[in-house]
Amino acid sequence: MTTLPAVNGLWTLVLSGGDGTRLQALTRRIAGTPIPKQYCRLLGEHSLLETTLARIAPLAPPARTLVIANEDHLALARPQLGPLPHANLVIQPSNRDTGPGMVLSLLALAARSPQAYVAVFPSDHYIADPHGFLAAVTHAVRVVHAFPDRIAMLGIPPEHPDPGLGYIEPSAALPQPWDDAVFQVSSFHEKPGPEAAARLVERGGFWNSFVMAFRVDRMLDLLWRVRPADVAEMSGAFGRPEALAALYRSLESWNFSRDFLARIPSQLVVVRADRTGWSDWGTPESIERTLDSLHRAPPWRAPATAVA
Repeated sequence: MTTLPAVNGLWTLVLSGGDGTRLQALTRRIAGTPIPKQYCRLLGEHSLLETTLARIAPLAPPARTLVIANEDHLALARPQLGPLPHANLVIQPSNRDTGPGMVLSLLALAARSPQAYVAVFPSDHYIADPHGFLAAVTHAVRVVHAFPDRIAMLGIPPEHPDPGLGYIEPSAALPQPWDDAVFQVSSFHEKPGPEAAARLVERGGFWNSFVMAFRVDRMLDLLWRVRPADVAEMSGAFGRPEALAALYRSLESWNFSRDFLARIPSQLVVVRADRTGWSDWGTPESIERTLDSLHRAPPWRAPATAVA
């Protein structure tokens, strides 16, 4: 991959705070205990988290890579972080959906480099073509470099209507000099239901990969505008472990896509990410579809092992 000016100095953030409750029966069969899927070796010798970190390594060195994980998952997470500096593990007391975890991570980034550009990645997705994926991410970073007030989302051309995914509905192409793969956003829909998902696919909507690029200060500015109480609470507890633990005990869960991104479509752009082979692996069925395409039998059909 060619190193581009927009990638120089980039930070990466990996989200590993999910509990993976939908796949607990599957991970119990594979690992011997119902661990979150990002820490499970569903394919081969590496977990999804380890694979994610290896995949994005060309974008930023370990010193500019953060991972957020839950306190009760640290025994699983720490051995899988490779050369990541100890201080680059952001620890949240518990899972409160993607909203609080994103805000906490952004505050940690802002404490290091408030004007940095960052690319954000879930830790539990499957990518068939890592080179095509990195090319799409690099393109998104270049777009944000040119339009620093925008949030660039990677949009996946849907293979079928899936009511369990998020959808980004594009509008006009963004005025820019590279190609026609970048669009302004007319609306954002999180898990819209079967009929709405089918309509969105017919209208050219993209699956939301939750891979995004933006400037840290710009994203925090938007969060202050849309969810000021949430950011204020988290800011007040940031850097104070006891205060953060107390906050999380009473903190309401909220979803970053549904409760924030869906409210700021005019601030978003979507970058069409073709030829990535992306899947969120959110259900056993989605994993089996991927394995069928690879002509591999699902490992949970084999005798259970005790290797995580």
